[in-house]
Amino acid sequence: MMRKRIFSAVTILFLSACADRDKMPILPSALSVGTAQTVFATTTRAQDPDGTFGFRRSDELRMMEMTVSIPPDHNPGDLSYRHKNPDPTKNFTIADNADIASVEELRRRFAQEQQENGWPLREVTIFVHGFNSTHPETAYRAAQIAYDIGLPGSLVMYSWPSRGRAFGYAYDLDSMLFARDGLEETVRRVKKAGAERIVLVAHSMGTGLSMEMLRQAEIRTPGWAANTMNGGVILMSPDLDVDLFESQIADLRKVPQPFAIMVSRKDRILNISGRLRGTSTSERLGNITSADALGDWPVQIIDLTAFDSDAASGHFVAATSPSLIAVLRSAVRVNRVFGPVDPGFLSQVLPAKQSVLADSGKLLLERRERHEDR
Repeated sequence: MMRKRIFSAVTILFLSACADRDKMPILPSALSVGTAQTVFATTTRAQDPDGTFGFRRSDELRMMEMTVSIPPDHNPGDLSYRHKNPDPTKNFTIADNADIASVEELRRRFAQEQQENGWPLREVTIFVHGFNSTHPETAYRAAQIAYDIGLPGSLVMYSWPSRGRAFGYAYDLDSMLFARDGLEETVRRVKKAGAERIVLVAHSMGTGLSMEMLRQAEIRTPGWAANTMNGGVILMSPDLDVDLFESQIADLRKVPQPFAIMVSRKDRILNISGRLRGTSTSERLGNITSADALGDWPVQIIDLTAFDSDAASGHFVAATSPSLIAVLRSAVRVNRVFGPVDPGFLSQVLPAKQSVLADSGKLLLERRERHEDR
């Protein structure tokens, strides 16, 4: 009897802790101590009665503008937040959240940001999160990446209805496929709002969602992917089967450029994902060991394995390794001064021993040109 009571108590505590992850405390005073980072958000999460955007799915695409306060002592790669009673001096905190009612309103805000920052182009980076992510956590992560790396232009996050729980992998797989139309509509609205250059950045399971979205839009309108994603595509730690990826990219008349895939051979999460799917090598696109696996596709494979040692997350090295963030920030600065930079630039700024891609045991960066007849 006592064991049952203890088990029940632990279960209740666990479930209430999980529920807290959906909460989004808003603290306007946070901006008096922190640095503001604007995060435009679109979501196909249904809004719950308490106002939170949880895991339930919605056919409606909501738009909003969120202001995230970056704590004053923030170090690159760190992400500290609380689901209750955030401390703005130490935690990422949401200071404001307002609905955006129309594409025209989104256009005005994009134009305002462009003018305030003196950007020559109206650039927009769209961030797509991965498995086990809640709405507020995605906002914190998007703000952290944009702030640390200095992502170009306005930032839009697409918050698809992840269960936001470690045991919700199967639910997230279904939600990922459900969310394709919402992501495509997000891109179309961003384009309609005057974006002249769009960069698509996706992480983990969000890369599968992004590829499915590109494929379905391309089938409807040949040439759409490259014409719309004219700032390029970046897949971070893609939790995606290599054969599936090749079948998706094969449907693109022209592959957006640059098209970068960030991988790490030490990504344990992808090893687990591979085993769950019954692959003998436990290999996913995000932990491939050879560029030969992708044949002649015009993609750049960037191996981040060497940066795993100082990364807070081996499944999100690009966002949590301070040394890599410094490199990526340098690349963005060059981009802003001299124009769009091919990911091959990284081979010039990364230390030689930490360069890029393992191909037959050698570290290098290899850009593969697609065959003319494809």
